[in-house]
Amino acid sequence: MPTGVDAGRSGLDLGDGWTRRWAVSWRAGGDDASCSVHDLVQEPVLTSEPMRHFTWRRDQRHRPSLQFLTSTGRHHGAESLEESRVLLALDFAGDVVDVVSQPLKISFATCGKRRAHTPDYLAVTRRGVWLIDVRPEPLIKEADRESFTAAAEVAVACGWRYAVAARWREHAFAGLDAMASRRQLRSDPLGLRPVLLAEAAGGRRFGELAAATGCEPVARAQLLHLLWSRQLGVDLAAPLGDRSLVMPAGEAGR
Repeated sequence: MPTGVDAGRSGLDLGDGWTRRWAVSWRAGGDDASCSVHDLVQEPVLTSEPMRHFTWRRDQRHRPSLQFLTSTGRHHGAESLEESRVLLALDFAGDVVDVVSQPLKISFATCGKRRAHTPDYLAVTRRGVWLIDVRPEPLIKEADRESFTAAAEVAVACGWRYAVAARWREHAFAGLDAMASRRQLRSDPLGLRPVLLAEAAGGRRFGELAAATGCEPVARAQLLHLLWSRQLGVDLAAPLGDRSLVMPAGEAGR
């Protein structure tokens, strides 16, 4: 769930010409590049490389990892479990074309000093570009809000959208995680998918659909795959379970 960023606006230098005073840097092909925010829209930052490496140490307090996305066909870096969750949610969203971890560094002006901030992700989707920061809501400090507002202003200047992923409905992520466990289920040796798609017409409960095939354990796995691949839809506002109403994707969007 996103959180607001307007609280950090008061300390920023957003006077006339701020887009020429603020700078952005990124890395591509092993080389560093930079420009003003004003010129950023003309630069190829959507194909940039991470600004910093994802490293592992015995004494570190966070948990970096590499998350594989089926939508891009490759691994993407995450510096925490929260960031891994965001990557999984982006993969499920269905419209993702590419994701860049730690895509760029923003050098922005505040009242009397300059600061820098590196957003966590740049997600290219078929419906637009998202600049995303990830921070658990209880850990957000005033300086963070200022950085988030600066990132939001840069996003707007480039015609992108911006969000801070700050908290989750835990039941929603549990359902997403269950579906992701079957996202690479490629085969259907029993031919259950056409049966499940046909049985779901008009809406059926998850448990009823699985039982109707006569091979319930395998049908459950296939149902999770169909939900992940958006061939079937379910309301994740409630916990995913046997009583969850499953329907064809076209009907779920109405």
